[in-house]
Amino acid sequence: MIDRRIKFRHIQCFVEICTEQSLKRAAQKLFLTQPAISKTLKELEEIVDTTLLIRNRAGVTLTKQGEVFLHFAQMSLASLQQGLTGIEQVGASGKTRLAVGALPSVAARLMPAVAVELGLLAPAMELRIMDGPHGFLMDRLRVGALDLVIGRMGQPETMMGVSFTLLYEEKVEFIVRAGHPLLDDPDLRRISDWQVIYPPQGSAIRPAVERFLIAHGVGDIPNRLETVSGAFGRVYTRKSDAIWIISAGVVANEIADGHLVPLPFDTSATRGPVGLMRRPDTAPAPLDQVFQIALGNVIARMELL
Repeated sequence: MIDRRIKFRHIQCFVEICTEQSLKRAAQKLFLTQPAISKTLKELEEIVDTTLLIRNRAGVTLTKQGEVFLHFAQMSLASLQQGLTGIEQVGASGKTRLAVGALPSVAARLMPAVAVELGLLAPAMELRIMDGPHGFLMDRLRVGALDLVIGRMGQPETMMGVSFTLLYEEKVEFIVRAGHPLLDDPDLRRISDWQVIYPPQGSAIRPAVERFLIAHGVGDIPNRLETVSGAFGRVYTRKSDAIWIISAGVVANEIADGHLVPLPFDTSATRGPVGLMRRPDTAPAPLDQVFQIALGNVIARMELL
């Protein structure tokens, strides 16, 4: 029987602390003070009569009991979110909705065409699209704020509790403006002579980029700007001599239009799987299946397989 002393705030605080790996950041996200969130965690641990988290200089670490509790706590939040969504749908005369998270390369390259295709297959459906970095979208997926996420597979630790279905593979490109001086004498080892727009820590492509640069003898890049913002990268790269390291899908349209140019480096080693991610505890709904048909049609037309 569930202990009635456990409240929603206990579950929410615990999950947010685990997500942020920090009591301070979790408190800020929930608009609480750090003492308040510490007290809530202490109350929860007293109720379940075990230590769930160990604090250290790096942040917090889950105990074995904490790992088990986190799995079911995330499922509880996801189920609650689904219930709230269901109520919202009934209030909107039963209109069906699907919330999809899209990493930047997918948001720019696939989703516009998928939205058009889905409008033809299911015109009564309301599609909600949220873009953002891998970690952010995974967190929203786990708590039920998103039904699906499409993007490059992340590191193993970021994929816990998530199923992955491969759609296609995508590589990273080194992008510059038309007329960039490096186009006249392309040499990967010279990229440090210019400012580099670099994938930030936690982004899906960063490990592949770091391995690629090390393998080609590129050392530290002192003048770098880290961001996952496609909107910023497109404008800034066209107006400067910066070199933008980014997934090919993010800039596919700009390359086709000639506004941006990929440097002629062989980046095939950076290819990584792009796929559909969902919570494994939820069965695909009919709307989910229609979305996948629309997605498959678009991928086939783009010849990404």
